[in-house]
Amino acid sequence: MAQAATFVIAGASLAGAKGAEALRGHGFGGRIVLIGDEPEPPYERPPLSKGYLQGKQDRETIFVHPPQWYTDHDIELRLDTTITALDRHRRTVTVSGGETISYDKLLLATGASPRRLPVPGADLDDVLYLRRVGDCERIQSTFRTAARMVFVGGGWIGLEVASAARDAGVDVTVLEAAELPLLRVLGPRIASVFADLHREHGVDLRLGVQVTEIAGNGGKAAGVLLADGTRIDADAVVVGIGAVPNTRLATDSGLQVDNGVVVDASLRSSDPHIYAVGDVANAFHRELGKHIRVEHWANALHQPETAARSMLGERAIYDRVPYFFTDQYDLGMEYAGYAEPGQYDDVVVRGDLSRREFIAFWLADGRVLAGMNVNTWDVNDTIQHLIRSGKQIDRDKLADPDLPLDQLIPN
Repeated sequence: MAQAATFVIAGASLAGAKGAEALRGHGFGGRIVLIGDEPEPPYERPPLSKGYLQGKQDRETIFVHPPQWYTDHDIELRLDTTITALDRHRRTVTVSGGETISYDKLLLATGASPRRLPVPGADLDDVLYLRRVGDCERIQSTFRTAARMVFVGGGWIGLEVASAARDAGVDVTVLEAAELPLLRVLGPRIASVFADLHREHGVDLRLGVQVTEIAGNGGKAAGVLLADGTRIDADAVVVGIGAVPNTRLATDSGLQVDNGVVVDASLRSSDPHIYAVGDVANAFHRELGKHIRVEHWANALHQPETAARSMLGERAIYDRVPYFFTDQYDLGMEYAGYAEPGQYDDVVVRGDLSRREFIAFWLADGRVLAGMNVNTWDVNDTIQHLIRSGKQIDRDKLADPDLPLDQLIPN
């Protein structure tokens, strides 16, 4: 790749910043333009529902790089700037203000946006979503003023923020449409662990319910109405019902889009000059044999390395085992692998569910598809080896806490 080339990165996110870092790290000396619509330089999102939200991390610790790093590495960081159009034929992006920037390669790191609650009253003040640092700080401020908060959605983000609210002394109600929080992800046996955890910490957990309206008072949220006529009063409502990939640029320009920007294992889109990483990328995973879109920090952290190498003409494949983690109250967890409902036929537990110190394995035909270690540490790498092996593992040995896990890795 000629050193006079221009690479544009759409999205000044963790993925975007890591993309710029990887390009420089692999010797690209051309122009890099990193464009983001937030006023903040690139930052990591996990602290927004964990340490920073809880007041355990200082604000400066969330940023991917110090501000001077971008200058030192000759990265043109354009903040508070929206890309309004992508012209694939001319290989240009147009930004707010009308400037047109030509590119030789384009990296889409535009992330995802919270799914909006489609009920009356959802646009009232104090109906809150968590995606950006400003959202986090508003929720954090609400902890100091609200006596009662209702959380719509019992997914990872909703439960993490609910636990932070309880730690801050707020009365919390969590509303979940399914029979258990995290049911689709974990299945009933393991999902029950998280339901019990929140109940033990004083959360009013209401399951199998449907929200029909956000009640207001003076333009602010004052409660939530359910389909059975129940009203739950609240000083604020936090909505966490999933996220939608930010594919507008891709869709408008005619790129292949299907639950995100469709990319191959090298993270190249249907246009050979355009790549995608992070939450917006629906990437082919060679080990799984299919496309997956994973909304987790690890993808945003690691995919840009592969994309940068691909953009520079190297052969690079992204095939890391999907990974994420959570912290709720005194529970810490790591999850590796990919096991969708209907894909597994067995769940094996090693350890003690009641004490919340265990490893759970999701299996299909005796092969480990995914594993989750809860308050049990230094085993996630071994779990990933078991997943990568693709070999059948004796379920009784998996369940035996006295048998070292690494002894089960097939030769």
